[in-house]
Amino acid sequence: MKRRQILAAAGVGLAASALAGCNKEAETTAKPQEGGGGETFNWKMVTSWPKNFPGVGVGAERFATLVEEMSNGRLKVKIYAAGELVPALEVFDAVSRGTAEMGHGAPYYWKGKVPAAQFFCALPFGPNAQEMNAWLHKGGGIELWEEVYKPFGVLPMACGATGVQTAGWFNKEINSVEDFKGLKMRTPGLGGEVLTKMGGTVVNMPAGEIFTALQTGAIDATEWIGPYNDQALGLHKAAKYYYTPGWQEPNVTFELDINLKAWETLPPDLQAIVRAAARDVNGDMLDAYNARNMEAMEQLKAEGVDVRSLPDEVLARLKEVAAEVVEASAAADPVAAKVWAQQKAYLQRLAEYAEFNEKLIYNIRG
Repeated sequence: MKRRQILAAAGVGLAASALAGCNKEAETTAKPQEGGGGETFNWKMVTSWPKNFPGVGVGAERFATLVEEMSNGRLKVKIYAAGELVPALEVFDAVSRGTAEMGHGAPYYWKGKVPAAQFFCALPFGPNAQEMNAWLHKGGGIELWEEVYKPFGVLPMACGATGVQTAGWFNKEINSVEDFKGLKMRTPGLGGEVLTKMGGTVVNMPAGEIFTALQTGAIDATEWIGPYNDQALGLHKAAKYYYTPGWQEPNVTFELDINLKAWETLPPDLQAIVRAAARDVNGDMLDAYNARNMEAMEQLKAEGVDVRSLPDEVLARLKEVAAEVVEASAAADPVAAKVWAQQKAYLQRLAEYAEFNEKLIYNIRG
């Protein structure tokens, strides 16, 4: 009896010891996760925007916050506004060189270096945000985008969208096609090329310089994004007329640029976090623009801003010229031609669906 008791006690002791060992091992395994274990990364993100600028600037800040929170501090991203580390229009080059691991900007800003980039950003009379996102994420657009940027050592991701913009602020009335001749206007991308073909002059500049240029007469007109951002820049105080619709940019997709060598140093879980944060910002920014543009337009009208629609005959001519410009831009670069051929086919399918479904409901609801 005593022998059996001793053996039983020993068995209990061994079991307790084994259980304690297992618990200790589990604690050791869990602790690194609870404390954000693993290698940590401190990255820089250069942007094309003023510090904490509504919409685009806030979107970049949101991305950095999400990444740090989701990674438990293992990946921290410090944001640099336009001009703090590099000029606004040199974000892509900075990421390509490795000056910064990340960048946030608009693809058409670097069309001089990457002609195909603007096809991932905005097309005159082209896709809205919903259609562009469908092409990028479900129609092969992202894969093409990555292929285009790979030679530059950059990985792109969609990271923000504006939705339909406005045609811009003008210090002269637009009553006919002739009114575009001699017009000096700040407008980038393919929309700028349309303006040039219409007889105007394109003047490119970052957001921080637009108000002064418009106020002093260095430019006659400008488009930026829409009421939300335009009001923040004070453009209503420097121009007489506010025209719609944004034919030149039915949507602008902003991009997150990542240096490929830096990207390859991230473990898979942090890469997944970056991708998830970019997708979150892509949708959240569009939501913000839809809500805030409405509010800002109401305020601008209440302040007496002269809001006008471009005449139908002007829009018709702009559409004709835009089609010529897009085709010519694609034909001038073999990479752009490849992108446009695939994009055009997909957008045509989307347009056919919208024609007999979405367009009807928009028209009838008024």
